[in-house]
Amino acid sequence: MKEFFKTKRTIATILLVLGFFALGIYVGFNKNTEIGRAAGIGDALNTSEVDLSSFWKVWNAINEKYPGADQTTQEERIYGAISGLVGSLEDPYSVFFKPDEAKSFQEDISGNFIGVGMEVGLKEKVLTVIAPLKDTPAYKAGVKSGDKIIKIDDKSTVNMSVESAVKLIRGEKGTPVTLTILREDEKSPREIKIIRDVINMPTIETELRADKIFVIKLYSFSANSTSLFRSAMKEFANSKSDKLVLDLRGNPGGYLSAAVEISSWFLPTGKTIVTEDYANDTTPKEFRSKGYNIFNDKLKFVILVDSGSASASEIVAGAMQDHKRALLVGDTSYGKGSVQEVIKVTDNTLLKITVAKWLTPNGASISEKGLTPDYKVGITKEDTAAKVDPQMNKAVELLKNWPGVK
Repeated sequence: MKEFFKTKRTIATILLVLGFFALGIYVGFNKNTEIGRAAGIGDALNTSEVDLSSFWKVWNAINEKYPGADQTTQEERIYGAISGLVGSLEDPYSVFFKPDEAKSFQEDISGNFIGVGMEVGLKEKVLTVIAPLKDTPAYKAGVKSGDKIIKIDDKSTVNMSVESAVKLIRGEKGTPVTLTILREDEKSPREIKIIRDVINMPTIETELRADKIFVIKLYSFSANSTSLFRSAMKEFANSKSDKLVLDLRGNPGGYLSAAVEISSWFLPTGKTIVTEDYANDTTPKEFRSKGYNIFNDKLKFVILVDSGSASASEIVAGAMQDHKRALLVGDTSYGKGSVQEVIKVTDNTLLKITVAKWLTPNGASISEKGLTPDYKVGITKEDTAAKVDPQMNKAVELLKNWPGVK
């Protein structure tokens, strides 16, 4: 029987603000699974279908022959074996947490906000920055979406898990961490020194431009983003504008419930926003619009995305694109569309395992390639130096000469 200590799902990768803010997780406990002792392993498996003789042969060989066998406990070896088992899935989001890691994970999801303020994930098996959050230490230090982290202080990240990287990057407030990164448009690596600090999560900004285009910059799908977005919608309605830009660039995601609420402002009741698709025979679960849909068909709507737009951002943008409600402008999104369940294995260990993937309303897998914008517009190093934003400029051009969504 499962006891759930947190039933909300969140959907992005690993946010170093609090370690695991946006994971696409359904967190639960399974009291019946015990792995803390060697004798319990066979009981947890259907041994009539699984031949464990090779495992026990290696186990016994270590006990009998390895000179340092008495320096590791049986529990430590079991943890190592389970970590290897989960690693065989080659899924960067499925992880076994040993006691110290499980403790850190539980502290993180309860809301400790000390870190550097960026999100990382594994892309093509390389530790990569998904997005730095605005005005955080990582952002101010010049970290960018797409930066490949090759060293953390003096430790190489080759074959390093995201969880191990998080553990190295996090630390006490006021202490430094140095990242050696490779940037796509640069030939040589550079070192970036970041001072860890308490992170104030940015959520939303609004602006009514002089040309009457209303801009909403949403930085995360946090717990309070739905109420803040509601206020932004009221502000937009009062502006009497019919031109809206929703800027989701660098937004790593957050709560699924927030993505559904925000999408519901633009879709009729019952329209599919995203589908949770399981690999087994479980019936896919559809999340549908609540039908706030206060805007008529005359709304001119552009959504900005880039490689730092992940998860909840991709759900909202994908739903608007598939339902022909908005035009997407920018770079291809990150492509994080899986859901993890966290199971309590013993009193002090956890298993986080992928259980489903997200599909857009038209059935496209977000995880496969991310979202392709209707108008693909990049930002060069020269644009950044000149403080030019060609993606926003394209959005403004489209809104002023609205082609419609086809």
